[in-house]
Amino acid sequence: MDDDSAEILFIGNATLLIRYGELTLLTDPNFLHQGQHAHLGYGLLSRRLTEPAVDLEDLPPDLDAVVLSHLHGDHWDRTARRGLDRGLPILTTPHASRVLQGAQGFRRAMGLRTWESHTLVRGQSRVRVTAVPGRHAFGPLEKLLPPVMGSVLECGPATGPARLRIYLSGDTLLFEGLREIKARCPDLNLAVLHLGGTTLPGGKVVTMDGGQGAELVRLLRPRLTLPVHYDDYTVFKSPLDDFVSALEARGLEDRLVDCPRGARVTVGAAAEVSKVGPVRAPAL
Repeated sequence: MDDDSAEILFIGNATLLIRYGELTLLTDPNFLHQGQHAHLGYGLLSRRLTEPAVDLEDLPPDLDAVVLSHLHGDHWDRTARRGLDRGLPILTTPHASRVLQGAQGFRRAMGLRTWESHTLVRGQSRVRVTAVPGRHAFGPLEKLLPPVMGSVLECGPATGPARLRIYLSGDTLLFEGLREIKARCPDLNLAVLHLGGTTLPGGKVVTMDGGQGAELVRLLRPRLTLPVHYDDYTVFKSPLDDFVSALEARGLEDRLVDCPRGARVTVGAAAEVSKVGPVRAPAL
C-alpha cells in the first residue's frame, strides 16, 4: 500500500479497521453479536440484528489508536470495554475521555474539542485526527444524549503533506455547523456517513436518514462516500436503499462505495477504489 491509499475493513455498524501505511486505527468498536442488546442510556436498549464481520480477538495486535465518536453502547460496547488494552490511545470527546479514564481505566483516552487535533506517527506514516462538528439531537433531547464528534483523518508520510483525507461523520444529524467542515476541509477523498435514521421512543430521530446523508454528500462533495450504521440495530429505521435512492435523485450515485459488512476496500487519493470480500477472516 502506498502513501496515497488506505485499506478499510467494514466490521459492522460504525466499526471500521483502517490501515494507512504502518498505522492501524479502529473506529467505534462494537462487537456485540446478533440478539445481544446495546445500552443506549436511560434504560433504553436496542437489539443487534447482525453479526460483526470479525470478533475483537481477531483484531491485529498492533492497533495504534481507537477513534470513538461518542459513548453509546452501539459504538463502545461491553466487549470493547472488557477486551481492549487499557493502554491503547482513544481519541474521543472530552465527555467520553473523562468516563474512559475514570470509571473504565483507559489511561490514554484523549478528549478532543471541536477542531482540536492529535497526530499519530509510526515509522514513515502519519495520521492527524481532527475533531469536527457533530450533533446527535436538537433541543432538550440533546442534553440527554452523549456529546458526539465527527473526525477528519489526514493521512500522509511522516515528513510530508497529507495525501488522503477521510471524514467520519459520527452520529450526527444534518445541521448548519457541518458547513464549516466544507470550508476547512474542501478536499475530502472519502466520507464515511453514519446513517440509519435512528429513532427513539416518541419518534425522535437522532442520526441521519438516507435523505439527510445524501444532502451531506451534496454539501461536502467528497470524491467517494461509504455508508455505515444503517441495518445493525432495531432502532435503525432508514435502510441503505433510502440513501442509494437519495443519491441517485441528486446525481451523486457515482460517489457511492459498495462495501458490505465484511468487505475490504482500498481507497485511493484519486477516487479509485478496489474491493475484496465480504469475508470472515482475521483482520488485515
